[in-house]
Amino acid sequence: MIQEIAPHVYHNAFHERKSIPTDLVTIFFKGKTYLTETGLFPTVAQVKALGVGEEDLVYLFEIDDVAFFLLWTVNDTVKEALVESPTMVFRNMEPSHLALAGATALHRSGWYRANRFCGCCGTPMELDKVERAMLCPKCNNIVYPRINPAILAAVRHNGKILLTHYANRANASRYALVAGFAEIGETLEDTVRREVMEEVGLPIKNIRYHASQPWGFAGNIMVGFWADLDSEDETVTLDQTELDEGVWLSREEIPVEVNTPSLTHTMIQLFRQGKDPQ
Repeated sequence: MIQEIAPHVYHNAFHERKSIPTDLVTIFFKGKTYLTETGLFPTVAQVKALGVGEEDLVYLFEIDDVAFFLLWTVNDTVKEALVESPTMVFRNMEPSHLALAGATALHRSGWYRANRFCGCCGTPMELDKVERAMLCPKCNNIVYPRINPAILAAVRHNGKILLTHYANRANASRYALVAGFAEIGETLEDTVRREVMEEVGLPIKNIRYHASQPWGFAGNIMVGFWADLDSEDETVTLDQTELDEGVWLSREEIPVEVNTPSLTHTMIQLFRQGKDPQ
């Protein structure tokens, strides 16, 4: 999965750090990212050669001893010197630890840009110097990084797993698990029950936690659960605003996938291999 980067180590502790020439810079503008001609992040030395100052680099995190920065203001010179790419390029970026870096930087960038003004008084926000937060200098409102908790539900019955297909999503080419966001006032297990009932109209039991995954492409933390159908009736009743298909597939009917970056498809492959918990 995208977070499995060993032997590399992701360091997320907040601290202020000045850049060095070999550190890397993540660049986002209007839903796109900007990379070198080799498909990698530019170095600090490369972006500074384009007129970028140290004050425009925001420290994000480190992987091993390499720091990653966000370019706060993206000018035309930078865009013209680099290659515009869709952000989904990070899903399969090599070396694989750079995929985590790209997705995480995308998440942070979206949060920073969505909180440039105070939601309480409208004053321009400032980067906090003490912790990873945005601080209002007028009313002292503090905004911490937004992370959306979402569940994945792998529902099984009689040697089959329930897979769904999203409606009205141009890039949804494969089957997925039932998924949805946690609501205020409910546990993650409650979310699993509610989402399965809402999306496919089925009762479930034996809900068991599997694993979690940061998914910066959507600003989410994905939490995967196994569950069993609590009925002998496998009839699927789709929420057609969300899904256009829901099917029960046996292990033999599931296509083989390798090196899956997402928790969704990792769990599907575990079921195909018979490695799901009994």
